[in-house]
Amino acid sequence: MMGLLVVMFYFLLIRPQQRQRKEMEARIASLESGDKVVTTAGLHGIVHNVKERTVVIKVAEGTMLEFDKPAIASVHKKDSAGK
Repeated sequence: MMGLLVVMFYFLLIRPQQRQRKEMEARIASLESGDKVVTTAGLHGIVHNVKERTVVIKVAEGTMLEFDKPAIASVHKKDSAGK
């Protein structure tokens, strides 16, 4: 019974979290200039520059903020059609 409970926890909780974390790490690793991002603090902006450990985000005309890469909560790729 206890083994069944451990297996259920693995497939219902642990495995989906691992998959989601890997997908987010891949998105952060593929950041490019022009991508729209949201930080963990809720700040919306456009990637201006990507450095080794940080990302420079343009939040308004002439306003750039630098964040650590782990502070990026979501990434929306720029449109390849140029919209």
